[in-house]
Amino acid sequence: METKKVDPARLHIWVTGRVQGVGFRSFVQQSGVQFSLTGWVRNVGYDTVETVAEGSPQVLERFMEAVKTGPRAGRVDEVRIEWEAAQAEFSDFSVKYGN
Repeated sequence: METKKVDPARLHIWVTGRVQGVGFRSFVQQSGVQFSLTGWVRNVGYDTVETVAEGSPQVLERFMEAVKTGPRAGRVDEVRIEWEAAQAEFSDFSVKYGN
């Protein structure tokens, strides 16, 4: 039986809604760790969270669904998603502060 190697992919997501003060970044970071992805999450403005994650496309799909849902206290109004080529530049999944 031949095992097929899956090339990693990169997912870039912007979520707009009630994402400040509700644990959204922590939720995304924990989801990234749970799915064994690498990347980061950060606040952008007062109503947007941006995240970049790398891993297998199948796992990234599951991560994307989790991010679209968000934590219970949050509210997702809009999601923008871009698939990109993986760059293998991250060693873990972290929260970025500031720009």
